[in-house]
Amino acid sequence: MDFTAVFRDAAKCRAVAELIAELARRLGRGAKIMNFCGTHEWTVTRFGLRSIVPSSIDLVAGPGCPVCVTPAKVIEHGIRLSLEGFTVYTYGDLYRVPIPHPVKGARSLLEARSLGGDVRVVYSFLDAVKDAHESGRESVFLGIGFETTAPSYAMLFDAGKVPRNLLFLSALRLTPPIMRFCIETHARVSTPIDGVIAPGHVSTVIGAEPWSFLPRDYGIPTVVAGFEPLDVLMAVAMILRMLVEGRPSLEIEYRRSVSWRGNEYLKKLVSRVFTVVDAVWRGIGEVPESGLDLSERFREWNAFEELGLERPRGGEYENPPGCRCSEIVLGLAKPTDCPLFMKACTPHNPRGPCMVSSEGTCSIWARFGGGAVVRLEELGL
Repeated sequence: MDFTAVFRDAAKCRAVAELIAELARRLGRGAKIMNFCGTHEWTVTRFGLRSIVPSSIDLVAGPGCPVCVTPAKVIEHGIRLSLEGFTVYTYGDLYRVPIPHPVKGARSLLEARSLGGDVRVVYSFLDAVKDAHESGRESVFLGIGFETTAPSYAMLFDAGKVPRNLLFLSALRLTPPIMRFCIETHARVSTPIDGVIAPGHVSTVIGAEPWSFLPRDYGIPTVVAGFEPLDVLMAVAMILRMLVEGRPSLEIEYRRSVSWRGNEYLKKLVSRVFTVVDAVWRGIGEVPESGLDLSERFREWNAFEELGLERPRGGEYENPPGCRCSEIVLGLAKPTDCPLFMKACTPHNPRGPCMVSSEGTCSIWARFGGGAVVRLEELGL
């Protein structure tokens, strides 16, 4: 069965869109729904879903882009180390992310490589482990990502496969704590969030249960959803139904991949290798218990400890003047609210981190904005 075709079926999408319109009418007011994951934002924008839900339903993007929230200090360390004789391994998206002030003449890992730095783009931590083992060079891996990525690092550490010459600089971040931060920030400085579309990929690992605090503590309907147009539309409809009925709860739309408890093996694996720490999110500041760092057992691989590197601080200036990435990541602004968007800041010349990653909201809007009619035709709507 072609599951992609099923979840992009025009008749099904049209039926759910009509249900959303009816539920919005019954609700009788506006609703702000945050789609946490960058891949959800890709689906919403790529397929023009904002164009087929009532204008009273405000679909806002959340902080689910690990590249966008990696502190500038981490990239700064990578640039400096690469130009001081270390091999630095990174993923392709982080390779192009700019920092506000140059380090040794470079504002990104890409520029560091052009200046002679040994920066190597890899597809996985395993690739870096193999290359470091073969080269024998002093090396550092820039470990970014959310709970989805953490097991791929933990597996190799737990199995004793990481060579001593490969240090790990952790910028791993945890999603439920930043979601709590978003909820409280919106309630304080904007209009409250009425519903949350929780990340499907993350929840395949941690399960749906960690999101139960949203309806319990804040009365916010929450749906863990998949990433096809029908998934997202179903999640919106489920949230609106809960709002209409006044019964906020946590539901799983993405049942084909997500369970209540998640993957117990992977969760235990991660807990053996990493420890939960307070962590800085780029442009946002420090969020309590929102990061992972190598545990004491693996201290000799911890780049911060072994090289005496300064850890990111919440008060650091991390984005250029005028850049609104910090607000866009939190869902407090849209890319079109930023004075740099598609002017000084473009996919070919990014100024802020949101314009680089495939999961960055500015990058998504830059690639797919303005083509809603074509995308709706793809769905037959």
